[in-house]
Amino acid sequence: MITDAARVFLEPTTVKQRQYEALRACFVEAQPPSEVAPRYGYSPGTLRVMCSKFRRQPSLTFFFPAAENATTSRKVQPRKVLLREKITALRKQNLSVYDIARILAEETTPLTPVMIGKILREQGFARLPRRNDDERIAHVSPVRAVKADVRLLDLSPRRVHTKFGGLFLFMPYLAKLNLPAIVQEVNLPGTDMVPALQATLALLALKLFGNARHGHVMSYVLDEGLALFAGLNVIPKRSFLTEYSCRIDPAVYPLLMRLWFNRIQRLGLKRGRSLDLDFHTIPFHGEDALVEKHYVSKRSRRQKGLLAFLARDAEHNVFCYANAEIRKHEQPDEILRFIAFWKKRTGHYPDELVFDSRLTTYANLYRLDQLGIRFITLRRRSRQMLQAIHARPLSAWRRIELPNIARQYRTPRILDERIRLSDYPTPLRQMTITDLGHEDPTLLLTNHLRLGAPTVITRYAQRMIIENQIADGIDFFHMDALSSAVAMKVNCDLQLTLMASSLYRILAGQIGEGYPAMRSRTIFQHFIDATAQIQIAEKSITVRFQKRAHNPFLLAAGFANHPVRIPWLGNRILHLVFG
Repeated sequence: MITDAARVFLEPTTVKQRQYEALRACFVEAQPPSEVAPRYGYSPGTLRVMCSKFRRQPSLTFFFPAAENATTSRKVQPRKVLLREKITALRKQNLSVYDIARILAEETTPLTPVMIGKILREQGFARLPRRNDDERIAHVSPVRAVKADVRLLDLSPRRVHTKFGGLFLFMPYLAKLNLPAIVQEVNLPGTDMVPALQATLALLALKLFGNARHGHVMSYVLDEGLALFAGLNVIPKRSFLTEYSCRIDPAVYPLLMRLWFNRIQRLGLKRGRSLDLDFHTIPFHGEDALVEKHYVSKRSRRQKGLLAFLARDAEHNVFCYANAEIRKHEQPDEILRFIAFWKKRTGHYPDELVFDSRLTTYANLYRLDQLGIRFITLRRRSRQMLQAIHARPLSAWRRIELPNIARQYRTPRILDERIRLSDYPTPLRQMTITDLGHEDPTLLLTNHLRLGAPTVITRYAQRMIIENQIADGIDFFHMDALSSAVAMKVNCDLQLTLMASSLYRILAGQIGEGYPAMRSRTIFQHFIDATAQIQIAEKSITVRFQKRAHNPFLLAAGFANHPVRIPWLGNRILHLVFG
């Protein structure tokens, strides 16, 4: 029977005793470290290192350092005594740990606030209560802007310099769209200090200006021009903008998209006959179990994200539809919801839709055909299909030439045939294309039964531009910034992207000279990223832009010849002056 006294030796509890018993078993009882280590809670490698150190110092001081060593190691240093006295004297002057740290740093004896707090606790000092700014010692600190409040908007005559002068190029469009009426009709939320219109303009300004959203607000919170664009005294802080998007009822977004769709056409934004469709996964990096996994093409993998459906006018390079409330089982039918939206807004179905193979099902393709909608899409390739294609004789193929394409592979070989698919009762045209620079052949499905093969292939090749346009939205309009400092709900973010994209296209269309085909970032660099002097008068607001190489395009487009009355700026008339 093991007594309690024996258990003290057999079951060591302290660190030093475990070390002693483990080393005794190795050196006295000659047991291998691999057997001793598990018994005392060590790994074999750790025990071998301990044995090596003990061989270099084989004495009891290995376990119990000499008393004189402990005494000499605990000698109090005179410098620390002086610092402790200095810190105590400063605390008696009602200074915080941060104030004390700044004073010590100026005296070339720096000490961190954490260490200063530890010394003060050892001396028996409690934490200071929170003090007002006038009770603190004077030091250099960031300037704090006042709270955003529309009631404090100052429109008294004065001159303002702003970095955001280019935003005022969009203001005439917003006034002609009657944005205040749109915001009121959809019943967006607002407060007495920041009404719905001002909140919407503040968020839209972040979309229109080309900085990443994490660097927007706090860097330019004191810029009066940015605040004036939104009709506020200062731009709201990022906490308000983040919280505001969470207050919007999700049912508002479809109504807002419909109203914007109708109003934007009145400004001359035309609708094309052919539309590009695609899904885009907005990555989510949290741990929410309700978020499904979707394929992210940029990373070639599936990960948690929010699936967004995007429709882009292929002729005018503008996003005209978006929906982020899509679950995985709803993905194939989103194309039907889109064509219903388009029919209700325009009075007719789209003439042509171009998309990839993962967008919908064959049954839905047949429904498009029955509605008279032409489509071009890819077909997924199986191993059996590839084997059958490679087994076809060379005489079955014919070579064509693709016109007006500045690329290396202009003369592909094709198989143009009619096939039947499950869930698609009528014959469907399939084109198998090789010599396009890909290892495997490309399979195109279309209900264009009479259209020439070069035209069909060229049109689908143009569809790849939507990937660049989506990249433009991701990069310039920061669609993927779910973890930024101004974290907006995806629905709110997508709707703002649609609004900003259409405003950029209207601007590009008015300028002309090749700009309608350019990316938003190029337009931003040439025209929007411009400083300006703003002259506020009793009845007008004049924005005078600096001299820039591209100002003649704005003058030729008539931006300086059409003053517009701005309702949210006291009905003052906006004048744009260049150079």
